[in-house]
Amino acid sequence: MAPSGIHLATLGHRIRHHRLENGFTLDELGALVGVAGSQLSLIENGKREPKLSLLQALAQATGTEVTDLISGEPPNRRAALEIELERAQESPVFRQLGVAPVRVTKGMSDETIESVLGLHRELQRREREAIATPEEARRANTELRLRMRAQHNYLGDIEKLAEKQLRSAGHVQGALTHRTVSIMAEKLGFELIYVNDLPHSTRSVTDLENGRIYLPPASIPGGHGLRSMALQAMAHRLLGHTPPTDYADFLQQRLEINYFAASCLMPETAAVAFLQQAKKDRNLAVEDFRDAFGVTHEAAGMRMTNLMTQHLGMSLHFLRVDATGAITRVYENDGLPLPMDVTGSVEGQRVCRKFQARSAFTQQNRTTEHHQYTDTPSGTFWCSTQTGSSTDGEFSVTVGVPFDDARWWRGRETSDRAVSSCPDEACCRRPPADLAERWNGKAWPSARVHTHMFSPLPRGAFPGVDDNEVYSFLGRHASE
Repeated sequence: MAPSGIHLATLGHRIRHHRLENGFTLDELGALVGVAGSQLSLIENGKREPKLSLLQALAQATGTEVTDLISGEPPNRRAALEIELERAQESPVFRQLGVAPVRVTKGMSDETIESVLGLHRELQRREREAIATPEEARRANTELRLRMRAQHNYLGDIEKLAEKQLRSAGHVQGALTHRTVSIMAEKLGFELIYVNDLPHSTRSVTDLENGRIYLPPASIPGGHGLRSMALQAMAHRLLGHTPPTDYADFLQQRLEINYFAASCLMPETAAVAFLQQAKKDRNLAVEDFRDAFGVTHEAAGMRMTNLMTQHLGMSLHFLRVDATGAITRVYENDGLPLPMDVTGSVEGQRVCRKFQARSAFTQQNRTTEHHQYTDTPSGTFWCSTQTGSSTDGEFSVTVGVPFDDARWWRGRETSDRAVSSCPDEACCRRPPADLAERWNGKAWPSARVHTHMFSPLPRGAFPGVDDNEVYSFLGRHASE
């Protein structure tokens, strides 16, 4: 058989090109290599895969090398057009239209093929820019969250990849430095460049042609450090990502690059050793884990969800909640009862007012972690919460565990305790009877309407990214 990975249409065109250059008909060349002309025609049209022995015979008969025949480059412009058209007509996007493919003939001009290809390119562009509805996005996000829950939020292959890259860059221990991140980029053939005019719709831009990763000159408020952004950009290359085909693919890629960055900033081997020792000392604390690796409180808490169940056998939950009580980021595998919509989506739902994730906003001292036990219909949970702020407003980060596992954590001695009966409406969603009686029908609040309520999700292969802005940016910097 021909070497794997060879596109049969390209191979066929290259064989035809060398046959015609030597002035052979199909039957003449077939006779030289011991196959019928009809068989050779099937090979040239990409309908049959030749054996390696036949490729060797064809190369000898046409005065070329096998390596030339199996080259991935079309032999000429006409062949390139025909191959692109064939691939376009094999795509699922075209097939689902139910339209008969165009059959290319010798008499068909290059301009005609170009025109047909123009339609296919536009069809592909529109498919890439297909707008996902908010409901579709919520379902995709829910499916991804449940898949990760089933595997303890752990991706072993990415953990190994991260540690391999760190070793290659000479990182041994301690917080990952900006210099080490730069070395990691250099080993991949990229230079990190910090610019003031990064497109507003992006966090970073990678110039694949010139080997550059463009980053903002300073960390974005809210904890998105330059190290993390650079690592995420590198992850796309290391993980072999291609432009997302749909919103679910986009979310999967985003999860993977975030995971890779976290695995580099808090390497599995060192992080697990730290957590195991802290558990042995009955002194687990998000703030200690955060400080040991020089990351944000949120990053440390989320990283715990990757490692605690897999390596310490401890289930837990993580919540990032905004000042309105809406969940913006979530993970749980400990049974904590969370609000969800009909699609199973949790993000955007408001947590119980009794949860520390929400009541922490009322604390006077908000620079330290606050601890609380909460009795729920699913059992009692202990949690640790810290608040913060970003350009989008205030938020809280909570990491918690079932009651039995609180004994491993610092702050377990807290006397703060709350009782939540959510999702029972009477718990905190329904106003007290006296207030309802006093104000029902006498209040007319003006709701704060968020524009995203009426907007479809950002379109494009990379949702929300302005291609015009990105390409103009690359054009400005390409000659530097």
